[in-house]
Amino acid sequence: MSIRHSLLALLQDQPRYGYQLRVEFENRTGATWPLNIGQVYTTLDRLERDALVAKEGDDGEGHVVYSLTSAGKAEVRNWFAAPVQRNNPPRNELAIKLALAVTLPGVDVPAIIQAQRVESIRVLQDYTKARRDTAANQRAADTAWLLVLDSLIFQTEAEVRWLDLCEARMVQQAQADAAGAARKSSNGATEDAPFNADGRR
Repeated sequence: MSIRHSLLALLQDQPRYGYQLRVEFENRTGATWPLNIGQVYTTLDRLERDALVAKEGDDGEGHVVYSLTSAGKAEVRNWFAAPVQRNNPPRNELAIKLALAVTLPGVDVPAIIQAQRVESIRVLQDYTKARRDTAANQRAADTAWLLVLDSLIFQTEAEVRWLDLCEARMVQQAQADAAGAARKSSNGATEDAPFNADGRR
């Protein structure tokens, strides 16, 4: 998630101080990705260093107000115009957990998949209910939150489908392992040590 560009985009709307930026970001995204206020101010310091924002003084209550520079406005335009790159996908803890689980002895992979499926379906139901409730009483300001909810619903649905695929692969692997063991046991003596030149094992 680009905190840098998100803050620039919010400053395009109007000058703001750090806490206002945090509140606006969380309001517009349903607090799905909470921001640490320290992270907001650290990012603002870097944006100022890069001449993308400038301090406008304070608001009379001790809050330093930031506004976009012309370079900052250009940066926001470029961010909105460019597609999000997928060269380095974010770490997916669930995918990492299952990738490690299938390579380690004694790990009950089907149990991991089932536990995650239960949790993912519960979360999917929560997102779906939130979307239904928001849409039923929709205000103009809710459009941003509905877009985030739609994204979360689609991602969670995809996760459930992926878990179904993982489970099917585990079943296929178990069947292949069982068939291989059966072939090995039916071969009997042919699986033993080879004969020496004089005919002895």
